[in-house]
Amino acid sequence: MSKYRIRKMEITDIESVMLVDERSFPKPWTKEIYTQEVTNNSYAYYFVMEVDDKIVGFCGLWLVMDEAQITNIAIDPDYRGNKYGEALFQYVMNFAIANHARILSLEVRVSNLTAQSLYKKFGLQPGGIRKNYYTDNHEDALVLWVNL
Repeated sequence: MSKYRIRKMEITDIESVMLVDERSFPKPWTKEIYTQEVTNNSYAYYFVMEVDDKIVGFCGLWLVMDEAQITNIAIDPDYRGNKYGEALFQYVMNFAIANHARILSLEVRVSNLTAQSLYKKFGLQPGGIRKNYYTDNHEDALVLWVNL
């Protein structure tokens, strides 16, 4: 794993984040959604991961009261398999703990076994199924959560 840096996402990062998003998900978020999240959502915290000054990953988190919800997390496919996802997830989980979150949850496609394996390394457990959650193919989402 090359040296990386994780920092707060800025409005100027959105184009680069969208490239990672487009390469990672069948239905990526729009520029408007990211702009809204970064500039107008007081519950939202977004982070980028850089390698050699290039954004190779990102993660979004909502903190409401004592609950943390991962909105999205992705590592560029060209950088996967190098533990960057683990490092980014650990960073965001630590951020949630430092900000007094007591529960962390997220949704993941039931078919995304690689991501599920990563989340289980951090103690996340199945909490339920959201039927037809994903709009691109109506795939179910597995809800995972952990007490922090």
